[in-house]
Amino acid sequence: MKRFVALLALVALLTANRADAQSMGSSYKTAIGAKFWPGALTIKHFIRSDRALEGIAYFWNHGFRFTGLYEFHGDINGAPGLKWYVGPGAHIGVYNDHYWRHDDHYEDGAASFGIDGVLGLDYKFKGAPIAVSLDINPYFELLHHPYADIWGGLGFKFTF
Repeated sequence: MKRFVALLALVALLTANRADAQSMGSSYKTAIGAKFWPGALTIKHFIRSDRALEGIAYFWNHGFRFTGLYEFHGDINGAPGLKWYVGPGAHIGVYNDHYWRHDDHYEDGAASFGIDGVLGLDYKFKGAPIAVSLDINPYFELLHHPYADIWGGLGFKFTF
């Protein structure tokens, strides 16, 4: 049993050192942070060197929305740490008060569901566990009163 615990501790130590070294380079595996416009918490995880899954939990004065994105990433030549990304996704949410959007009315507790997209830039600072992103997120709301709009914003993430 002691050998198993020692082996487990060694594997954990090696994994932590590898993750720390990666977060200090110009790329990362996972990042957690905040996004501004309208305000969100975000987590991004690379499943391949050029593919990532991102979850975004938006909180704004009219409700809550969770968006899931599948992102394709590509390097920008001559700019280490800078990547472009694009991808599809979907959102689901709830309005928490009576909300008027133009002539459309959403009741308290009304659901939100639709399809999303993303187009942006992501920059990982070499030597620091920090990444910033700037993107636009066009979406199409499917429930109640279908419409299209754009969110997006500036994101700050801690990488590991």
